[in-house]
Amino acid sequence: MTRDDAALALLTAHVRAQTFVVIPVFNEGAVIGEVLDQLVQHFPNVVCVDDGSSDGTWEALRSHAPHALRHLVNRGQGAALQTGTEYALRCGALRIAHFDADGQHRIEDLERMVAAVARGDCDIALGDRFAGNAASVPLGRRMVLRAAVVFHRIVSGIALNDVHNGLRVFSRVAAERIEMTADRMAHASELIDLIAQSQLRVLQFPVTIRYTEYSRAKGQSWTGGFRILFHYLVGRALD
Repeated sequence: MTRDDAALALLTAHVRAQTFVVIPVFNEGAVIGEVLDQLVQHFPNVVCVDDGSSDGTWEALRSHAPHALRHLVNRGQGAALQTGTEYALRCGALRIAHFDADGQHRIEDLERMVAAVARGDCDIALGDRFAGNAASVPLGRRMVLRAAVVFHRIVSGIALNDVHNGLRVFSRVAAERIEMTADRMAHASELIDLIAQSQLRVLQFPVTIRYTEYSRAKGQSWTGGFRILFHYLVGRALD
């Protein structure tokens, strides 16, 4: 039995039930139902936070999500993740995972990361697309992500290979200790700072990101990336 097989064997129904998967959702009505139908077959406690959608996302969540929460106005992905995390902690979650709503993440990658946290190998498991199948990562996206890695090694002092991967798993202790305050996309950079400051045990896991026409169309542009960097630096200056 390989290490991956052993990790997946640990994922009993009890472990799965104590793991809450938090998904921030904004105008994903076209795909979120299918994503949830597949995910809840493996993890029964999926918490979806509709962040002020206007396309029928809320109706889809009410039909497909085990736990559906709603922001009446769009507050940003960071705020949606924090809302879902706080709800999961109140429900007694022992592990909290972050998962994207657009179908980019694979359930098998999530399972390996959950198993590692449940086994006690680490407090925080982070996805690393560059250690997995990185051939599908668009060139422009690859350049932005590589620049972000260098930036965070200088600013945060943490050596990660993929700093803006949305597939993450936290132990309860880690989720309680790491509280995001950046509402919008700058939360990903803020989260890296918080992880670096926490001194918790972190492991990176090879994952495959599925870049579809749908997900590419919704991806961040260069100008969006600069806005995120600006908001992040302003937030650091105000701390």
